[in-house]
Amino acid sequence: MPSFTPTRRTLLKTGTAAAAFATVGPAFLRQAAAQDVDLAPYKSAQIDWQQVSGETITVAVIPASYFENLITLAPQFKALTGIDVRFEKIPPAQIRQKSVIDLTSKTGTYATHAADPMYYALYAANKWVEPLDTYLADKSLTDPAWFKLDDIIPAWRSANGIDGKLYGMPYDGEVTIQVYRKDLYDAKGLKPADTLEAYMSNAAALNTPNDRVWGAALRGVAGAGQNMYIYPSIFREFGGDWMKGGKLTVNGPEAEAALAWYVDIMKKYAPTAAANWNWPDIADAFSQGTVASYIDAHSSASVINNPEKSKIIGKVAYARWPKGPSGKRTTSIWNWGFPINSALPEKKRKATWLFIQWAASAETQARTAHKFAGPTKRSGVNRTSVWKDPDYIKLMNGFGENFVAATMGALQEDTDVDWRPRVPQWPAIGDTMATAIQSALSGQATIKAALDDAQRRIEPMMRG
Repeated sequence: MPSFTPTRRTLLKTGTAAAAFATVGPAFLRQAAAQDVDLAPYKSAQIDWQQVSGETITVAVIPASYFENLITLAPQFKALTGIDVRFEKIPPAQIRQKSVIDLTSKTGTYATHAADPMYYALYAANKWVEPLDTYLADKSLTDPAWFKLDDIIPAWRSANGIDGKLYGMPYDGEVTIQVYRKDLYDAKGLKPADTLEAYMSNAAALNTPNDRVWGAALRGVAGAGQNMYIYPSIFREFGGDWMKGGKLTVNGPEAEAALAWYVDIMKKYAPTAAANWNWPDIADAFSQGTVASYIDAHSSASVINNPEKSKIIGKVAYARWPKGPSGKRTTSIWNWGFPINSALPEKKRKATWLFIQWAASAETQARTAHKFAGPTKRSGVNRTSVWKDPDYIKLMNGFGENFVAATMGALQEDTDVDWRPRVPQWPAIGDTMATAIQSALSGQATIKAALDDAQRRIEPMMRG
């Protein structure tokens, strides 16, 4: 849990400082005026931000820079609302499990948490979290003209909705795109791939292991959010339908063709170690110049452009997912959203909503991104308006050629909210499929046998 030991600066930005007005001098009053300026964009909303002043809530997040930026601004939220927020940082591998335990036990330990969109079907089926539509429609809690829900990336809102109801407000998200070494491509006269076939061909042309350069890399390590983060896009691009005839189906001709393409490119043109790589490993290899291209989250751009580690800054460019045989591009879309824990009493639910509304607002998104004073700038802001801000575009395009265009093109045109099967049984299904994919990649099973075995294992899960 982060420490909020009050510095002089933060003290001046908190509501508690206001009580000391009568006894302080001009310097303090100038600081107080600055605080008014800081909060003015929020106070233009036609709601009473102080309506549950005095409440305390706990928010679970992962230790990531985009949440660190938000935590830094928490004193502003306290000054605006009078609500104390305690943040608990939990590693990504554990936050899902700890959140489910909290929701199941109804202890209400976490008022909200950074939630995986694949868990909302489970949450909604058990009524563990509140539909946010109720809070959005309550004019005492939300000024729709100020909050502008429609400005939040539609694909991420769709990913966090079940049966037309929104269960988690997107805070920070990502979309998968093609990342490539422009200098290597130019030297060979190659263009970024428009199809999966061309992507394979480019990888073959650039694959020179004797020079320690491999043609491509994709996530290989098994996990519902690892190899099963990339494979579903390929499956959909080969024409796969998770709910064929109303039945969850993971095998069949389209699945076999998709998995064959994945295994083929990984075995022929990726480093052998990539079979156990997650995205940071891929980004690290790319930044060291040993991988010519990869397809993964756009947010990895900040890693490959780290001036303290990267050897390829200024040589990177981006493009949208290559099309599959179906003619479609299907990106993997994902975001950390904030739900409201149903086990909370009414006042804490309201306090939680005010926190979520503040965190997801255009003003806070900008203050934690290009307007943030610290060294880390966010690349996963939730607002279309911020993505159109010339200052933000200038900052983001520093990651390399075509970064903003590829990212926004993917978010607006290549998304498929059902790129993974959104069912309450997802956690177990995702793990089962991840094992099947790795089994085929390692050669422990043929592609058909791995998928048929996964189908047999999944069918009982769907029966309940």
